[in-house]
Amino acid sequence: MLKKTFAASAAVLAMAVTTFAAPQSAAPKNIVVMIPDGCGPSIMTLARWKKGAPLAVDQMTTGLVKTDMANSVITGSAAAATAFATSFKTTARYLGLGPDTSRNLTTYEAEYSNADLDHRPLATVLEAARLQGKAVGLISTSRITHATPAAYASHIQDRGWDNDIMEHMVHNDIDVVFGGGARHLIPSGSSYTTSFGDVWDGRRTDGQNLMDVLADKGYKFVDSKDGMASVLSGKVWGLFDDSHMDADLDRNEFHPTQPTIAEMTQKAIEILSQDPDGFFLMVEGSQVDWGGHNNDPIYMVTDFLAFDSAVQVAKDFADANNETSVIGFPDHNCGGMDIGNRSWNWSYTGIKVDDLLGPLAGMKLTSGGVEKKLGGDYSEANIISTVQTWWGITLTSPDVAEIQALQAGDAGSFNYALARYVSKTYTGIGWTSHGHNGEDVPLWTWGTNRVLGTIDNTKIASMIFNALGMSVNAANNRLFRKLTDYTIEDDDPTEYSNPTVVVSLPTATARMEINRDVLEIDNGTTVDTYDLEGLVVKVPATEQVWVPQQALDIMATY
Repeated sequence: MLKKTFAASAAVLAMAVTTFAAPQSAAPKNIVVMIPDGCGPSIMTLARWKKGAPLAVDQMTTGLVKTDMANSVITGSAAAATAFATSFKTTARYLGLGPDTSRNLTTYEAEYSNADLDHRPLATVLEAARLQGKAVGLISTSRITHATPAAYASHIQDRGWDNDIMEHMVHNDIDVVFGGGARHLIPSGSSYTTSFGDVWDGRRTDGQNLMDVLADKGYKFVDSKDGMASVLSGKVWGLFDDSHMDADLDRNEFHPTQPTIAEMTQKAIEILSQDPDGFFLMVEGSQVDWGGHNNDPIYMVTDFLAFDSAVQVAKDFADANNETSVIGFPDHNCGGMDIGNRSWNWSYTGIKVDDLLGPLAGMKLTSGGVEKKLGGDYSEANIISTVQTWWGITLTSPDVAEIQALQAGDAGSFNYALARYVSKTYTGIGWTSHGHNGEDVPLWTWGTNRVLGTIDNTKIASMIFNALGMSVNAANNRLFRKLTDYTIEDDDPTEYSNPTVVVSLPTATARMEINRDVLEIDNGTTVDTYDLEGLVVKVPATEQVWVPQQALDIMATY
């Protein structure tokens, strides 16, 4: 087959150049976005007390970010990430897609009523950076297919469709990917043996081995911090667990082969900064959020401190390179953590630092780590012994009974029940929920073009598009055009293939597999193959297919 490249039309390349914020200055060459998922200002205060020193983010606080989504005043992670990756509000669970406009809040009925926006794939700032010739990277301490990283590199109707998300990511030409979730590269029934002897079973139900696809695309694949350290340049995927990576506090006990988020950030910047055109990198401290969901103060504060160490890495790079902008923000708050609860109300003005930190000092694992140490034995004696060993707290028989009642009730799991009860009874940390919260969150900026004030989460993406020198409309029109006059062929039962979009041309037949970035044109004698600069996306809710403008331009020549 003949492989060709094809330039997009000149009209599609129109750009509008502005910069991050007044006063205007040169657009940054490098952009680092840093997101501690699910937290608010209270975690900064607790982390500062725990660290006993200023945080990296302390010098960066320049404003606030509004967090609502198209269909709720309290956002979900997928909709939040889509907002700051694409500049558009969307519906809960949607990734890189416009909202279901029938479900919009009344606040957004006018702004988001455009039928053309309904379920439309939306270009992301990562994709725009790649179109501008920059190297791009994603880092997450969750599965890399989790909501926040997925919103930057996929266009999927439900955040739970990890296999489809992973396929979008593999075919979206991301230079550096670090996180967890290797099971979604591997076919079900197959496994991968790691460099340190663990066996990861596959979860793909379509028979495709995406590790082979990555190898064909020229990527190195690593599975440990030592393997990551050995990579000095080039394209790399580093997945360090079959599912989520460990909480920072649990890593050394359960999986010491995993790198820290700071180590991943350092290595990603080292590799991406070799691109003469600059780079875009998104770094997510995923599990700060999970500590909030758990109402687990030691989980939340240690993962935030790990994230803050990664922020310091980015700040140090920006300080040494005056063409770099660092922008950070939580996607939303979670758990509603505060310093002070009912047990302290009678004497809150007399609280000492030791009163705040003392109960946390003996906690050597997260609540989830403590549950692992139980080994499935939930007897009273084992709970008391294990909590004493790993949390330094001596529970009583009535304490255990309360925890077991919470587990059987609305807490739903032992680790949720343990963390909630111990927080309430033995610490001064309070919580409002096990879920997300709707208030504004901090905005942190550093380097070139710092941002001031309170902004909507969509404005983060707008500013980054401008800094990249590409308008939002130009990026959307270049990457996603609605296809008409096509048919869809079923999967080939004899070998792996996705449903294929077929377009009849005057002198040939064009084929594009959904979720991939390749166009094939068969003229009856030869098959010409083109690497596309974007994905072929089919949206189930509308049954519409979207392709890059480049594909339309190529087909017009046949």
